Amino acid sequence: MVNRFKSLFPKNTNGVGIELAPDRINIAKLRKRGQGFKLASFLSVPVPEGIYEDGLIYDPPALAELIQSTLAENKIKAQRVATAVPGKDSLVRLIPLPAELDDQELREMVLNHEAGLYLPYPREEADVDYQKLGYFVDEDGIEKVQVLLVATRKEITDTYIDTFQQAGLQVDVLEINSFALLRTIREQLRQFPPQEAAVLVDIEFDNTEIAIIVDGVPQFTRTVPIGTYQLQSALLRAMNLPPSRDIQTLQDLTIPIANDDDREARLGGINPGMAAMLRVLGELADEMRRSLDFYLSQSENLEVVQILLAGPGGGIGQLDEFFRQRMNLPAVQIDPVGALALEVEEEKITPAQRPGLGIVLGLGMREI
Repeated sequence: MVNRFKSLFPKNTNGVGIELAPDRINIAKLRKRGQGFKLASFLSVPVPEGIYEDGLIYDPPALAELIQSTLAENKIKAQRVATAVPGKDSLVRLIPLPAELDDQELREMVLNHEAGLYLPYPREEADVDYQKLGYFVDEDGIEKVQVLLVATRKEITDTYIDTFQQAGLQVDVLEINSFALLRTIREQLRQFPPQEAAVLVDIEFDNTEIAIIVDGVPQFTRTVPIGTYQLQSALLRAMNLPPSRDIQTLQDLTIPIANDDDREARLGGINPGMAAMLRVLGELADEMRRSLDFYLSQSENLEVVQILLAGPGGGIGQLDEFFRQRMNLPAVQIDPVGALALEVEEEKITPAQRPGLGIVLGLGMREI
């Protein structure tokens, strides 16, 4: 069986990273510059409604034309690209297997046996990849190898690959959004020892991906249907304004923070739009808490020490302080440009764009 899930852990190649989102396409090309990176090209163009929604490509020809015309108009030559599928349509699992298996035996067991045990749909409908992470001794004193299993539906990977082919591009790397983001912030993740976990909260356009990261590896992932669009819609609706896919209004906001614990009183003292948005953020905080409680109930000797806020919604003013108060955990807003010490001309990326570039920069890194 041919695996069309273009390897999540491929060899280095040349090309660009292209991130698909419901509201826009982000394109980045990085170059190595000394010990760091330089942003050679960056583009962000709006996607018309109905072409790409909820992580699915509904109009491949239209999306292919948009990708092709954007590259051509900006004189970016590319044959191979890296792109990613949303985590909500993917399966990520850590599985322990016998350490004595050789590479071929391990491959056969993971792809043809273990994958079928975890998939919520038939094995033949999935594209599967895996990575051997390392060895450990289990509670019974038996040596095991830890394997990271990743899978998504063939119909999704096929649609992505075919769309880029229509644009005249070869998908050289196809991975999961969160993997690209983790690549961007890997230096920050190295500050946490193996017994400490960080919660990565990636607030995208129409959902938020919550991942619990231990030793740089996602141990638990969950997608919540609350994103920047839902936050801004609540804000605009309460102010009797029409909905908009342009989230600039949201990104320009600063959340009011009070020191008292009377949340309802605090909401009553601000405008209706902000109060409505804060209620939606409160729902997101509740979902984060449920995710943490579920994971920690199954994990021993593990402490969650920090929340990492990423994505287009991760940079909202004082969002870190909002979650610190609601979750009683330190929270940090990630700046992907700063995380990579990326050399960039200021006019190429606005301050409002920076928080949402973790995925596309991670894809660009993979293509260096």
